Parts: sequence; structure tokens; C-alpha cells
Amino acid sequence: MTTLAVDIGGTKIAAAVCDENDAIIQRWRVPTPMDADAINDNIAKVYREAVAAGHRIDAIGVSAAGNVAADRRTMTFSANIPAWLNYDLSEHIGALIDHAVPVVVENDANCAGWGEYVHGAGQGSANMVALTVGTGLGGAIVINGQLFRGSFGMAAEIGHLPMVPDGSHCGCGLLGCAERYTSGTALENYAKSAVRRRPQDAKRLLELCGGDVNKLEGPMVSQAAQEGDELSLTAFDNIGEWLGRTMAAIAAVLDPDLFVIGGGVVAVGDILLEPARRNYALYLEGSAYREHAKIVAATAGQDAGLIGAANLALR
Repeated sequence: MTTLAVDIGGTKIAAAVCDENDAIIQRWRVPTPMDADAINDNIAKVYREAVAAGHRIDAIGVSAAGNVAADRRTMTFSANIPAWLNYDLSEHIGALIDHAVPVVVENDANCAGWGEYVHGAGQGSANMVALTVGTGLGGAIVINGQLFRGSFGMAAEIGHLPMVPDGSHCGCGLLGCAERYTSGTALENYAKSAVRRRPQDAKRLLELCGGDVNKLEGPMVSQAAQEGDELSLTAFDNIGEWLGRTMAAIAAVLDPDLFVIGGGVVAVGDILLEPARRNYALYLEGSAYREHAKIVAATAGQDAGLIGAANLALR
């Protein structure tokens, strides 16, 4: 069976025709409009182009950033698209293609995590938690080989675990959420704060941002850390600590055998994963008397979301 997988990102819509093994046959990429109708139109256009190219599409799997209801159709809320408020995305796309095939909608972190489970680092795990360390902190949970969505489709919003009482303000409106302390945004904030406090030790970071600390970005911090820059390594230690603490909190509830860490920030490898593993062991309940989950980097790459969306569309 052949699927059309669609990943609606903040800046681009990536789409791909995938075969019965979730292998990508053909790709599309267009800018993401901020208008919901325009997004629907673009997806329908790609579907028609795929059919015109001779592909027999059996289902469309859509990966979208936001809260997806248990019906796997409705966007209940999205910070990126204001119109996605109790919005039946499946119906809107389906109407444009005369409901020729089912349209299945999944949360983007769920899609990426499931992609890792079926074709990446999660293969062989019984109970896996995937964490996507990007601008925020996304999550996906697999229990006994099944993607866990919860009763209302809202499970695995791990970035919004309340980790610090009365902590930093989060974009969700709460205080002290995990993603305020372990994410690409947190990495930038830690590094900027360090440069302002210790400019005499920040030569490399200041070089990379052209002397303007406000222009310091996560990839610059990653580059400097890989070169051995002390302040950058300290910034990674900070987000690694909170990643470890967050995984320990998750383990107290779910007791997984595997954590798979993805997202752009994990490109530095053990610079992030080692402090995460160390702090996971430090904050894990009964740490000395229980098995520890393995903590590994994701391997499915940037296509994990598309692969996951394609696979889930047929389940």
C-alpha cells in the first residue's frame, strides 16, 4: 500500500510518497503559509500531483505541530496556526480531494517518535520514549509496541512537564515547564547569559555571532562546543542535566527500556547525552536497585516524521 506523508513544519511543508515499507519514492517541499486554507490547498495540490505522476495513494498521513484529538482528525490547538482551534483538518483536506482517500492526522512529535520506533533507533524496544530536543521539547510514548495517545489524544506533551515550581514562563502559559530548561531555546538562553556574565571567556562565541550576543543561535553554540569551547560545553551540561531530570521523572511513571533523543540539538552526540545519562541515573528513583533504560541518539534522521506519518496512516 502506498501513502502520501505530509509534515507541516513552521517554515516548510514536506511531503513524500512512501511505499509499503515506508520507503520514500518521491518528494515535495513548499513554504508553509500561515493561513489554514492555503495549507489545505497545498496538501491537496501535492496529492493531485502524486496521482498524476502515477502513484496509487491509499491514505494521507499528516504530521502537524499541535494538539491532535483522539479522533486523529481534529487539531484542538496549535501555537503556529491560530485557525487550528477545534479544527477538523482531515475533513478540510478531504473535501478538496473529494474524500478519495482517508486523511489521518497525528502530532508531529508522535510521528517522529513512531518513525524512530519502526525504522530507527527504537527498533526492538518494548516500551520506548522518544524526546525531540528542538526549539521546544517534543515527546512520543510507545507502550507494548503501540503508540500511546492517552484518553483524549494529548499524551506525551513532555515539554510541558512542570519541572520547576514558579520557574520560567513557558509559551503555553504555565511556569517551569521542562522545555524552558532543556531545548534549543534553553541552550541559546544559557549561552547568551554566560556570554553577558563572562565576556572575557566568550571569545569564540562572540566571533561566531559577530560580536552581537543577541544574534547568538543554537547551531553556533553547538559548533563552539564541538571545538571545545568552555562556555558552550557548560550550556550543554545545563540542558543535559534537565534532560536527565526529565527522563528520570518519566521513568518514575512509565519505566521504559529505551529513551531515543532526536532533534537538531542532539547532533553534538555525547556532549549532550553524557550529562543527560549522568543526571538520569542521579535523579532516578531507586537508581541503585533497578535496571536503567538505555539512552541513545535518534537514527532515522530528518525523515522520521514523514516515515512515522506514512506508517501511522495505515494503522
